[in-house]
Amino acid sequence: MSTSNINSELRTSRIQSGDMVLVRLPNGDVRSIKPERDSTVVIGKFGSFFANELIDEQYGLTFEILGKHLKVVPPRTLQEVEDTDATNELINDGEFVQPLTLEEIQALKQSGVHASDIIKRQIEQHANYSLKTEYSKEKYKKRKEAKYSKSFTTIEPTLFNVCEYWFIKDQNRIRDIRIDSLSQILNLANIRPGGKYLAIDDASGIVVSGILERLGGEGKLITICDTDSPPAYPVMSQMNFKTGITTVLASLNWATCQKDYTPVLPPSELPSDQIRSERQKSRLNKRKAALDFLNKTRDDLFAGGFDGLIVASEYEPHSIIEKMAPYLAGSASIVVHTPHVQVAADLQTRLRNLPQYLCPTVTESWLRRYQVLPGRTHPTMAMSGSGGFIMHAIKMLVAFHYSND
Repeated sequence: MSTSNINSELRTSRIQSGDMVLVRLPNGDVRSIKPERDSTVVIGKFGSFFANELIDEQYGLTFEILGKHLKVVPPRTLQEVEDTDATNELINDGEFVQPLTLEEIQALKQSGVHASDIIKRQIEQHANYSLKTEYSKEKYKKRKEAKYSKSFTTIEPTLFNVCEYWFIKDQNRIRDIRIDSLSQILNLANIRPGGKYLAIDDASGIVVSGILERLGGEGKLITICDTDSPPAYPVMSQMNFKTGITTVLASLNWATCQKDYTPVLPPSELPSDQIRSERQKSRLNKRKAALDFLNKTRDDLFAGGFDGLIVASEYEPHSIIEKMAPYLAGSASIVVHTPHVQVAADLQTRLRNLPQYLCPTVTESWLRRYQVLPGRTHPTMAMSGSGGFIMHAIKMLVAFHYSND
């Protein structure tokens, strides 16, 4: 099955009203916007536009903001940069190198002059532009486009793009789970459609989103959290999943996942003569549905037979594994992610001494990013230091047989 077919089953291929949409701005920053029908979307200094003009458009298009309207910009092709004998050694940067003043630039912008015309005038009046190398000229143009261009590109909400957005925005909220670390977590846990999995996700829902995407609406996922109500995973809202994808998800807290726990809930049933209004009846029906769903989720957990346990939590992982291991099937994968190597190493040492865990292993993911341009391919100057550490083990069903001989 192709990637486009898989994405169409997970989410709609076009932008819908109320979707969370990632947009890449001219300066390279990525922001999240929510276009609502008959509203106006504001993206800071880059301008604002009518949301209706973005709704029903495909992802991946580049738009230019003209007034309050959008114009689709055709994609530009990469061109080979021909090197010349020019060098930067004779360039003398000073305040008179570029006579176009800030006041003149502001006047041009207010008069409605297009960004490309402003950049063209700056190049024409730049005293040292001809002395620059071709690479320096390209960089100069890109800096000016990032400063004056009012355009953006929509980004398809795939797991890769959403994880990268959150890692750059606030990597602490997703516990340093980089996209390469997330892919290893999902592969080591053997996430597949139709599987049953347990997850403890304190990483804003990045792990849960990855599992749901791979399940594709088939199977079961139970998450354990701290709160009484189901957690609001902010990463999931960026994925724009169809309703059928999230129906396999259920949540329990640490109290309700105990077998001896008795839920303390308001009464969900009353005698018919005590029901005074339809509103009260509707409220009781909702309570009963919530209680039935809670009991069903607990029954599913206690029935066991889960294919994997994925942990990305701030709590001590060995205690979590002790509580959840009885519900795992034989050959189930246990995957623990932590930003700290000592936590992973201590867990590996403790599991090695237990016969029911096979081959506990600690790995560190490593990623190097490259700039890929004609004649200018090289590693980027700034890269993230680490994507965390992963401990992986396999749950075994151990039985001891004693002989009288």
